[in-house]
Amino acid sequence: MNPISKLLKALPPGTAMVAGGTAVLGAASYIHLAVAGHSLTKTDMAGVSVLWTLVMSVGIGLFFPIEQELTRIVAARAVRSEGAAPVLRKAGLLTAGVLAVVIGGLALFAGPIADRLFQGDRQLVAVLGAAFAGMALCYLTRGVLAGTGRFTAYGSQLAVDGGLRIVLAFGCALAGLRSALAFSLILVVAPFVALLATLAPTRRATLPGRPIATRELVRGLGPLTASTLLAQVVVNAAVMSTQLLEPTRTELIAGLLSALVLARVPLFVFGSLQASLLSGLSTVVAAGDDRGFARMLRKAGVVVLGLGAVGGVPAVLIGPWLIEVLFGAAPGQLGHLDFLWFSIGTTCYMLAMVLGQAQMVLHKHRAQLACWLFGTVVLLGITLVPGDIALRVGLAYAIGSLATAAAMLLTLRGAVERRRTTAPVPNGHLTEV
Repeated sequence: MNPISKLLKALPPGTAMVAGGTAVLGAASYIHLAVAGHSLTKTDMAGVSVLWTLVMSVGIGLFFPIEQELTRIVAARAVRSEGAAPVLRKAGLLTAGVLAVVIGGLALFAGPIADRLFQGDRQLVAVLGAAFAGMALCYLTRGVLAGTGRFTAYGSQLAVDGGLRIVLAFGCALAGLRSALAFSLILVVAPFVALLATLAPTRRATLPGRPIATRELVRGLGPLTASTLLAQVVVNAAVMSTQLLEPTRTELIAGLLSALVLARVPLFVFGSLQASLLSGLSTVVAAGDDRGFARMLRKAGVVVLGLGAVGGVPAVLIGPWLIEVLFGAAPGQLGHLDFLWFSIGTTCYMLAMVLGQAQMVLHKHRAQLACWLFGTVVLLGITLVPGDIALRVGLAYAIGSLATAAAMLLTLRGAVERRRTTAPVPNGHLTEV
Protein backbone atom coordinates (compact mmCIF):
# COMPACT_ATOMS: atom_id res chain seq x y z
CA MET A 1 0.00 0.00 0.00
CA ASN A 2 1.51 3.39 -0.97
CA PRO A 3 1.84 6.31 1.52
CA ILE A 4 -1.13 8.20 0.08
CA SER A 5 -3.37 5.12 0.47
CA LYS A 6 -2.24 4.68 4.07
CA LEU A 7 -3.02 8.27 4.91
CA LEU A 8 -6.38 8.07 3.19
CA LYS A 9 -7.19 4.90 5.14
CA ALA A 10 -6.43 6.74 8.38
CA LEU A 11 -9.00 9.44 7.72
CA PRO A 12 -11.61 9.65 10.50
CA PRO A 13 -15.24 8.67 9.76
CA GLY A 14 -17.16 11.29 7.81
CA THR A 15 -14.09 13.00 6.38
CA ALA A 16 -15.04 11.82 2.90
CA MET A 17 -17.84 14.40 2.98
CA VAL A 18 -15.33 17.09 3.93
CA ALA A 19 -13.02 16.01 1.11
CA GLY A 20 -15.95 16.15 -1.34
CA GLY A 21 -16.94 19.61 -0.18
CA THR A 22 -13.32 20.76 -0.38
CA ALA A 23 -13.11 19.48 -3.96
CA VAL A 24 -16.22 21.45 -4.97
CA LEU A 25 -14.97 24.60 -3.27
CA GLY A 26 -11.55 24.18 -4.86
CA ALA A 27 -13.04 23.71 -8.32
CA ALA A 28 -15.20 26.77 -7.73
CA SER A 29 -12.11 28.93 -7.26
CA TYR A 30 -10.80 27.91 -10.67
CA ILE A 31 -14.14 28.29 -12.42
CA HIS A 32 -14.97 31.62 -10.76
CA LEU A 33 -11.62 33.12 -11.77
CA ALA A 34 -11.69 31.54 -15.22
CA VAL A 35 -15.14 32.91 -16.07
CA ALA A 36 -14.20 36.31 -14.65
CA GLY A 37 -10.98 36.32 -16.66
CA HIS A 38 -12.91 35.76 -19.90
CA SER A 39 -15.61 38.31 -19.03
CA LEU A 40 -13.67 41.28 -17.63
CA THR A 41 -11.07 43.68 -18.95
CA LYS A 42 -7.54 43.11 -17.69
CA THR A 43 -7.84 46.17 -15.41
CA ASP A 44 -11.08 44.95 -13.82
CA MET A 45 -9.69 41.42 -13.53
CA ALA A 46 -6.67 42.80 -11.65
CA GLY A 47 -9.08 44.27 -9.07
CA VAL A 48 -10.91 40.95 -8.68
CA SER A 49 -7.54 39.17 -8.41
CA VAL A 50 -6.37 41.43 -5.59
CA LEU A 51 -9.70 41.13 -3.73
CA TRP A 52 -9.71 37.32 -4.09
CA THR A 53 -6.12 37.18 -2.82
CA LEU A 54 -6.93 39.31 0.24
CA VAL A 55 -9.98 37.21 1.12
CA MET A 56 -8.03 33.96 0.76
CA SER A 57 -5.00 35.22 2.70
CA VAL A 58 -6.01 37.73 5.37
CA GLY A 59 -9.44 36.15 5.87
CA ILE A 60 -8.03 32.66 6.32
CA GLY A 61 -5.22 33.95 8.52
CA LEU A 62 -7.61 35.71 10.90
CA PHE A 63 -10.52 33.30 11.13
CA PHE A 64 -9.27 29.77 10.37
CA PRO A 65 -7.39 29.59 13.72
CA ILE A 66 -10.71 30.21 15.48
CA GLU A 67 -12.17 27.16 13.71
CA GLN A 68 -9.14 25.08 14.75
CA GLU A 69 -9.39 26.06 18.42
CA LEU A 70 -13.16 25.57 18.42
CA THR A 71 -12.78 22.11 16.93
CA ARG A 72 -10.20 21.11 19.54
CA ILE A 73 -12.18 22.43 22.53
CA VAL A 74 -15.63 21.25 21.39
CA ALA A 75 -14.30 17.76 20.61
CA ALA A 76 -12.77 17.50 24.09
CA ARG A 77 -16.03 18.63 25.69
CA ALA A 78 -17.98 16.08 23.63
CA VAL A 79 -15.89 13.28 25.15
CA ARG A 80 -16.97 14.54 28.58
CA SER A 81 -20.62 14.90 27.39
CA GLU A 82 -20.46 18.69 27.76
CA GLY A 83 -22.38 20.92 25.36
CA ALA A 84 -20.81 23.38 22.94
CA ALA A 85 -23.19 26.33 23.43
CA PRO A 86 -20.95 28.24 25.91
CA VAL A 87 -17.94 27.75 23.62
CA LEU A 88 -19.82 29.04 20.58
CA ARG A 89 -21.03 32.12 22.48
CA LYS A 90 -17.54 32.96 23.69
CA ALA A 91 -15.99 32.32 20.29
CA GLY A 92 -18.77 34.35 18.66
CA LEU A 93 -17.90 37.37 20.81
CA LEU A 94 -14.22 36.94 19.98
CA THR A 95 -14.97 36.66 16.26
CA ALA A 96 -17.22 39.72 16.39
CA GLY A 97 -14.43 41.70 18.02
CA VAL A 98 -11.87 40.72 15.40
CA LEU A 99 -14.36 41.43 12.63
CA ALA A 100 -15.22 44.85 14.06
CA VAL A 101 -11.55 45.84 14.10
CA VAL A 102 -11.03 44.65 10.52
CA ILE A 103 -14.15 46.30 9.08
CA GLY A 104 -13.50 49.46 11.09
CA GLY A 105 -10.01 49.67 9.61
CA LEU A 106 -11.35 49.17 6.10
CA ALA A 107 -13.92 51.93 6.63
CA LEU A 108 -11.36 54.30 8.12
CA PHE A 109 -8.82 53.81 5.34
CA ALA A 110 -11.22 53.07 2.49
CA GLY A 111 -9.83 55.84 0.30
CA PRO A 112 -6.13 54.89 0.43
CA ILE A 113 -6.94 51.17 0.18
CA ALA A 114 -9.12 51.75 -2.89
CA ASP A 115 -6.51 53.96 -4.55
CA ARG A 116 -3.64 51.58 -3.88
CA LEU A 117 -5.30 48.23 -4.51
CA PHE A 118 -8.51 48.72 -6.51
CA GLN A 119 -7.85 51.58 -8.94
CA GLY A 120 -9.90 53.90 -6.71
CA ASP A 121 -13.03 51.69 -6.57
CA ARG A 122 -14.35 51.99 -3.00
CA GLN A 123 -17.14 49.53 -3.74
CA LEU A 124 -14.58 46.73 -3.79
CA VAL A 125 -13.38 47.79 -0.34
CA ALA A 126 -16.96 47.38 0.93
CA VAL A 127 -17.20 43.98 -0.76
CA LEU A 128 -13.94 42.98 0.92
CA GLY A 129 -15.41 43.76 4.35
CA ALA A 130 -18.60 41.83 3.60
CA ALA A 131 -16.58 38.84 2.34
CA PHE A 132 -14.58 38.83 5.58
CA ALA A 133 -17.87 38.77 7.54
CA GLY A 134 -19.20 35.78 5.62
CA MET A 135 -15.92 33.92 5.98
CA ALA A 136 -15.76 34.62 9.74
CA LEU A 137 -19.25 33.25 10.36
CA CYS A 138 -18.60 30.15 8.25
CA TYR A 139 -15.40 29.30 10.10
CA LEU A 140 -17.19 29.82 13.41
CA THR A 141 -19.91 27.30 12.57
CA ARG A 142 -17.47 24.84 10.98
CA GLY A 143 -15.55 24.67 14.25
CA VAL A 144 -18.67 23.51 16.07
CA LEU A 145 -19.69 21.10 13.31
CA ALA A 146 -16.24 19.49 13.16
CA GLY A 147 -15.89 19.33 16.93
CA THR A 148 -19.20 17.50 17.29
CA GLY A 149 -18.49 15.14 14.40
CA ARG A 150 -21.14 16.55 12.06
CA PHE A 151 -18.98 16.11 8.98
CA THR A 152 -21.93 15.77 6.62
CA ALA A 153 -23.09 19.28 7.48
CA TYR A 154 -19.49 20.53 7.39
CA GLY A 155 -18.92 19.12 3.92
CA SER A 156 -22.33 20.34 2.78
CA GLN A 157 -21.47 23.90 3.75
CA LEU A 158 -18.29 23.73 1.67
CA ALA A 159 -20.17 22.20 -1.26
CA VAL A 160 -22.99 24.76 -1.18
CA ASP A 161 -20.48 27.60 -1.01
CA GLY A 162 -18.50 26.22 -3.95
CA GLY A 163 -21.55 25.25 -5.99
CA LEU A 164 -23.02 28.73 -5.67
CA ARG A 165 -19.77 30.35 -6.75
CA ILE A 166 -19.85 28.26 -9.93
CA VAL A 167 -23.54 28.98 -10.65
CA LEU A 168 -23.22 32.70 -9.93
CA ALA A 169 -20.07 33.06 -12.04
CA PHE A 170 -21.73 31.51 -15.07
CA GLY A 171 -24.86 33.52 -14.31
CA CYS A 172 -22.90 36.77 -14.44
CA ALA A 173 -21.28 35.75 -17.71
CA LEU A 174 -24.55 34.67 -19.36
CA ALA A 175 -26.23 37.89 -18.20
CA GLY A 176 -23.52 39.83 -20.00
CA LEU A 177 -22.21 41.48 -16.83
CA ARG A 178 -18.79 43.03 -17.35
CA SER A 179 -18.41 44.41 -13.85
CA ALA A 180 -15.66 43.67 -11.31
CA LEU A 181 -18.24 44.40 -8.60
CA ALA A 182 -20.60 41.66 -9.83
CA PHE A 183 -17.92 38.97 -9.89
CA SER A 184 -16.55 40.13 -6.53
CA LEU A 185 -19.96 39.95 -4.83
CA ILE A 186 -19.94 36.20 -5.48
CA LEU A 187 -17.44 35.97 -2.59
CA VAL A 188 -20.10 37.51 -0.33
CA VAL A 189 -23.33 35.85 -1.45
CA ALA A 190 -22.09 32.24 -1.62
CA PRO A 191 -20.74 31.89 1.97
CA PHE A 192 -23.80 33.57 3.52
CA VAL A 193 -26.18 31.23 1.69
CA ALA A 194 -24.02 28.24 2.67
CA LEU A 195 -24.13 29.42 6.28
CA LEU A 196 -27.94 29.60 6.24
CA ALA A 197 -28.15 26.16 4.62
CA THR A 198 -26.28 24.58 7.55
CA LEU A 199 -27.73 26.68 10.36
CA ALA A 200 -30.10 23.94 11.58
CA PRO A 201 -27.42 21.28 12.23
CA THR A 202 -25.24 23.94 13.85
CA ARG A 203 -28.02 24.84 16.26
CA ARG A 204 -28.61 21.15 17.06
CA ALA A 205 -24.90 20.81 17.84
CA THR A 206 -24.86 23.65 20.38
CA LEU A 207 -26.22 21.94 23.48
CA PRO A 208 -25.99 23.61 26.91
CA GLY A 209 -22.88 22.98 29.00
CA ARG A 210 -20.61 24.40 31.67
CA PRO A 211 -19.14 27.86 31.04
CA ILE A 212 -15.71 28.16 29.46
CA ALA A 213 -13.00 30.51 30.66
CA THR A 214 -11.86 33.06 28.11
CA ARG A 215 -8.24 32.07 28.71
CA GLU A 216 -8.96 28.49 27.66
CA LEU A 217 -10.11 29.72 24.26
CA VAL A 218 -7.58 32.45 23.53
CA ARG A 219 -4.29 31.22 25.01
CA GLY A 220 -3.29 29.33 21.87
CA LEU A 221 -4.86 31.70 19.37
CA GLY A 222 -2.14 34.36 19.43
CA PRO A 223 0.79 32.31 18.09
CA LEU A 224 -1.52 30.21 15.90
CA THR A 225 -3.13 33.26 14.29
CA ALA A 226 0.23 34.93 13.72
CA SER A 227 1.65 31.75 12.17
CA THR A 228 -1.38 31.32 9.93
CA LEU A 229 -1.24 34.95 8.77
CA LEU A 230 2.46 34.67 7.93
CA ALA A 231 1.83 31.41 6.09
CA GLN A 232 -0.81 33.17 4.02
CA VAL A 233 1.61 36.02 3.32
CA VAL A 234 4.14 33.54 1.96
CA VAL A 235 1.68 31.68 -0.26
CA ASN A 236 -0.13 34.77 -1.56
CA ALA A 237 2.60 37.43 -1.63
CA ALA A 238 3.29 37.33 -5.38
CA VAL A 239 0.07 39.06 -6.43
CA MET A 240 0.07 41.62 -3.61
CA SER A 241 3.77 42.43 -4.02
CA THR A 242 3.32 43.10 -7.74
CA GLN A 243 0.24 45.24 -7.09
CA LEU A 244 2.11 47.35 -4.52
CA LEU A 245 5.45 47.62 -6.35
CA GLU A 246 4.27 47.88 -9.97
CA PRO A 247 0.51 48.66 -9.91
CA THR A 248 0.39 49.53 -13.62
CA ARG A 249 1.23 45.93 -14.61
CA THR A 250 -2.44 44.90 -14.54
CA GLU A 251 -2.04 42.10 -17.11
CA LEU A 252 0.82 40.60 -15.11
CA ILE A 253 -1.15 40.85 -11.84
CA ALA A 254 -4.10 38.96 -13.34
CA GLY A 255 -1.72 36.43 -14.89
CA LEU A 256 0.12 35.87 -11.61
CA LEU A 257 -3.10 35.01 -9.79
CA SER A 258 -4.05 32.54 -12.53
CA ALA A 259 -0.59 30.97 -12.45
CA LEU A 260 -0.53 30.64 -8.67
CA VAL A 261 -4.00 29.10 -8.59
CA LEU A 262 -2.85 26.57 -11.19
CA ALA A 263 0.45 25.82 -9.42
CA ARG A 264 -1.36 25.34 -6.11
CA VAL A 265 -3.61 22.49 -7.28
CA PRO A 266 -1.71 20.04 -4.99
CA LEU A 267 -2.69 22.16 -1.99
CA PHE A 268 -6.36 21.22 -2.43
CA VAL A 269 -5.49 17.51 -2.26
CA PHE A 270 -3.12 18.08 0.65
CA GLY A 271 -5.78 20.00 2.55
CA SER A 272 -8.04 16.94 2.75
CA LEU A 273 -5.19 14.96 4.39
CA GLN A 274 -4.21 17.49 7.04
CA ALA A 275 -6.78 16.48 9.68
CA SER A 276 -5.74 12.83 9.44
CA LEU A 277 -2.05 13.69 9.65
CA LEU A 278 -2.53 15.91 12.71
CA SER A 279 -4.56 13.21 14.43
CA GLY A 280 -1.94 10.55 13.65
CA LEU A 281 0.99 12.67 14.86
CA SER A 282 -0.86 13.50 18.07
CA THR A 283 -1.52 9.81 18.71
CA VAL A 284 2.08 8.63 18.30
CA VAL A 285 3.43 11.50 20.41
CA ALA A 286 0.95 10.74 23.19
CA ALA A 287 2.06 7.09 23.07
CA GLY A 288 5.72 8.09 23.29
CA ASP A 289 6.44 6.40 19.95
CA ASP A 290 9.25 8.61 18.67
CA ARG A 291 10.15 6.17 15.89
CA GLY A 292 6.52 6.15 14.76
CA PHE A 293 6.53 9.95 14.84
CA ALA A 294 9.61 10.13 12.61
CA ARG A 295 8.24 7.40 10.33
CA MET A 296 4.91 9.23 9.88
CA LEU A 297 6.72 12.48 9.10
CA ARG A 298 8.85 10.73 6.47
CA LYS A 299 5.78 9.19 4.85
CA ALA A 300 3.99 12.53 4.84
CA GLY A 301 7.08 14.06 3.23
CA VAL A 302 6.98 11.42 0.49
CA VAL A 303 3.28 12.20 -0.11
CA VAL A 304 4.05 15.91 -0.36
CA LEU A 305 6.90 15.36 -2.81
CA GLY A 306 4.63 13.10 -4.89
CA LEU A 307 1.85 15.67 -4.94
CA GLY A 308 4.35 18.37 -5.85
CA ALA A 309 5.64 16.33 -8.79
CA VAL A 310 2.19 15.29 -10.05
CA GLY A 311 0.95 18.87 -9.97
CA GLY A 312 4.20 20.67 -10.75
CA VAL A 313 5.42 18.88 -13.87
CA PRO A 314 2.26 19.60 -15.95
CA ALA A 315 2.20 23.18 -14.62
CA VAL A 316 5.77 23.79 -15.77
CA LEU A 317 5.23 22.15 -19.17
CA ILE A 318 1.88 23.66 -20.19
CA GLY A 319 1.16 26.29 -17.51
CA PRO A 320 1.81 29.36 -19.71
CA TRP A 321 -0.62 28.01 -22.30
CA LEU A 322 -3.23 26.89 -19.74
CA ILE A 323 -3.59 30.27 -18.05
CA GLU A 324 -4.32 31.85 -21.42
CA VAL A 325 -6.92 29.20 -22.34
CA LEU A 326 -8.56 28.70 -18.94
CA PHE A 327 -8.28 32.15 -17.36
CA GLY A 328 -7.96 34.47 -20.34
CA ALA A 329 -4.52 35.69 -19.23
CA ALA A 330 -2.64 37.97 -21.60
CA PRO A 331 -0.05 36.10 -23.73
CA GLY A 332 3.62 36.28 -22.85
CA GLN A 333 3.27 37.44 -19.24
CA LEU A 334 4.73 34.31 -17.62
CA GLY A 335 6.99 31.53 -18.89
CA HIS A 336 7.95 27.97 -17.99
CA LEU A 337 10.65 29.13 -15.54
CA ASP A 338 8.09 31.18 -13.62
CA PHE A 339 5.91 28.09 -13.22
CA LEU A 340 8.94 26.12 -12.03
CA TRP A 341 9.47 28.56 -9.15
CA PHE A 342 5.76 28.53 -8.30
CA SER A 343 5.69 24.71 -8.28
CA ILE A 344 8.80 24.46 -6.11
CA GLY A 345 7.29 27.04 -3.77
CA THR A 346 4.06 25.04 -3.45
CA THR A 347 5.94 21.81 -2.68
CA CYS A 348 8.12 23.50 -0.04
CA TYR A 349 5.05 25.22 1.39
CA MET A 350 3.30 21.86 1.84
CA LEU A 351 6.43 20.50 3.55
CA ALA A 352 6.34 23.48 5.90
CA MET A 353 2.68 22.77 6.69
CA VAL A 354 3.52 19.14 7.56
CA LEU A 355 6.45 20.15 9.76
CA GLY A 356 4.37 22.91 11.34
CA GLN A 357 1.77 20.35 12.42
CA ALA A 358 4.56 18.30 13.98
CA GLN A 359 5.65 21.39 15.91
CA MET A 360 2.09 21.89 17.13
CA VAL A 361 1.76 18.38 18.60
CA LEU A 362 5.14 18.87 20.34
CA HIS A 363 3.79 22.16 21.81
CA LYS A 364 6.33 24.24 19.90
CA HIS A 365 3.91 26.98 18.83
CA ARG A 366 6.44 29.76 19.33
CA ALA A 367 9.05 27.91 17.30
CA GLN A 368 6.50 27.50 14.52
CA LEU A 369 5.82 31.24 14.58
CA ALA A 370 9.55 32.02 14.50
CA CYS A 371 10.05 29.78 11.46
CA TRP A 372 7.22 31.43 9.51
CA LEU A 373 8.61 34.82 10.48
CA PHE A 374 12.04 33.79 9.18
CA GLY A 375 10.56 32.59 5.89
CA THR A 376 8.57 35.79 5.50
CA VAL A 377 11.69 37.93 6.03
CA VAL A 378 13.54 35.88 3.40
CA LEU A 379 10.59 36.31 1.01
CA LEU A 380 10.45 40.08 1.52
CA GLY A 381 14.20 40.42 1.09
CA ILE A 382 14.16 38.66 -2.28
CA THR A 383 11.07 40.56 -3.42
CA LEU A 384 12.77 43.92 -2.81
CA VAL A 385 15.93 43.05 -4.74
CA PRO A 386 16.10 45.00 -8.04
CA GLY A 387 15.16 43.11 -11.19
CA ASP A 388 12.21 41.73 -13.12
CA ILE A 389 9.20 41.67 -10.79
CA ALA A 390 7.82 38.35 -12.08
CA LEU A 391 11.14 36.60 -11.45
CA ARG A 392 11.53 38.20 -8.03
CA VAL A 393 8.10 37.17 -6.70
CA GLY A 394 8.50 33.63 -8.06
CA LEU A 395 11.91 33.17 -6.46
CA ALA A 396 10.67 34.76 -3.25
CA TYR A 397 7.81 32.26 -2.98
CA ALA A 398 10.10 29.28 -3.63
CA ILE A 399 13.01 30.31 -1.40
CA GLY A 400 10.81 31.75 1.35
CA SER A 401 8.86 28.48 1.60
CA LEU A 402 12.08 26.46 1.52
CA ALA A 403 13.63 28.61 4.27
CA THR A 404 10.55 28.08 6.47
CA ALA A 405 10.58 24.30 5.99
CA ALA A 406 14.33 24.09 6.63
CA ALA A 407 14.05 26.10 9.86
CA MET A 408 11.20 23.88 11.05
CA LEU A 409 13.18 20.73 10.29
CA LEU A 410 16.08 22.00 12.41
CA THR A 411 13.83 22.72 15.41
CA LEU A 412 12.13 19.33 15.09
CA ARG A 413 15.40 17.39 14.90
CA GLY A 414 16.50 18.91 18.18
CA ALA A 415 13.12 18.27 19.82
CA VAL A 416 13.00 14.60 18.75
CA GLU A 417 16.59 14.00 19.89
CA ARG A 418 15.78 15.44 23.33
CA ARG A 419 12.68 13.25 23.58
CA ARG A 420 14.70 10.15 22.71
CA THR A 421 17.22 10.81 25.50
CA THR A 422 14.45 11.36 28.08
CA ALA A 423 11.98 8.65 27.10
CA PRO A 424 9.51 7.65 29.85
CA VAL A 425 9.45 4.09 31.13
CA PRO A 426 6.54 2.25 32.78
CA ASN A 427 7.71 2.95 36.36
CA GLY A 428 7.32 6.65 35.72
CA HIS A 429 11.04 7.52 35.78
CA LEU A 430 13.13 8.81 32.93
CA THR A 431 15.86 6.82 31.32
CA GLU A 432 18.50 7.24 28.67
CA VAL A 433 17.56 5.62 25.36
